[in-house]
Amino acid sequence: MTIDRLIHIFAGSFILLSLALGIPGSPLFVSPWWLAFTAFVGANLLQYGFTEVCPLGWILGKLGVPRTCSR
Repeated sequence: MTIDRLIHIFAGSFILLSLALGIPGSPLFVSPWWLAFTAFVGANLLQYGFTEVCPLGWILGKLGVPRTCSR
């Protein structure tokens, strides 16, 4: 598993979770403020697409996750 794949997995999971917690019709609804977290993750993905700089990528790199696949 590479850093790029893990970033997409984490971002997708956080978006789905925050939508479940932020949409009033959801059985997991807590507060509409969770939608702000959805926007934050989306903004981070957008800037990562342009700059390839991501805080999660730095953390995963420090943990020893490889940047690319070594096939």
